[in-house]
Amino acid sequence: MKADQYNQPSFIENDPIVIPHQFSSKQDIEIMGFFAAILAWGQRKTIINKCKELIERMSGAPYAFITGHQDEDLKSLLGFKHRTFNDTDLLYFVSFFKQHYARFDSLEDAFLPSRTSRFFEFSKHPIEYMEDQQAVRAMMALIRTEHRVEVILNHFRKYFFSLPDFPGRTMKHVSSPSQKSTCKRLNMFLRWMVRKDDKGVDFGIWDRISPSQLICPCDLHVDRVARKLGLISRKQTDWQTAVELTERLLEFDPVDPVRYDFALFGLGIEEKF
Repeated sequence: MKADQYNQPSFIENDPIVIPHQFSSKQDIEIMGFFAAILAWGQRKTIINKCKELIERMSGAPYAFITGHQDEDLKSLLGFKHRTFNDTDLLYFVSFFKQHYARFDSLEDAFLPSRTSRFFEFSKHPIEYMEDQQAVRAMMALIRTEHRVEVILNHFRKYFFSLPDFPGRTMKHVSSPSQKSTCKRLNMFLRWMVRKDDKGVDFGIWDRISPSQLICPCDLHVDRVARKLGLISRKQTDWQTAVELTERLLEFDPVDPVRYDFALFGLGIEEKF
């Protein structure tokens, strides 16, 4: 079975998920998992090397660097660049992480509206936020809908850019379903953190989001293979395409639909299916 063939530690040696596997603490895994996912476009070898460079710039200890750095220490991050992601974006990411971890023990809380909505800077942020308790209740009702991750990701982007004076250019690096994006990188990150795996691939260190609620990451390779297999009929590739693919995968495994992600990706990139 292709899902079992590719869901193995040997396959991830050349995949960005190998980056968070260098760490044992939950926070380091979350931080470098997030960076590895966000930087995951282009050649996988380059992505891995840039993540390793980032780890070195943070003295080999991302969580300790982010939570304990002084302004002078941030000079080590200057000059970092991967494609369109540069040091301006990196400095904001570090600032967000520092503020978040001062309030919470896990990055999982950032994806939970009930935990972080109160930290929004309503008066300073141009994105439309929930403005009253009725709207908040409506949002919480949405969380119980079929595609909970859609609500989670829309919320996360608002929370991520809730710090005052965030760089406008950085917004392009964190997508959301409300922008019609497939949210491939964030869905991949959620898979790493949420999915319980006995093969040593995904971490499964988060418990408040269920694997059955995850949406399959839909990149170029997955999209192409899924279409050839008749799993996608939608013409364009957007958020609804990722949802359509996941709904088909739920027919095969209603508990763990994204277990097929690596198989679809592997068929595309390794076997040129």
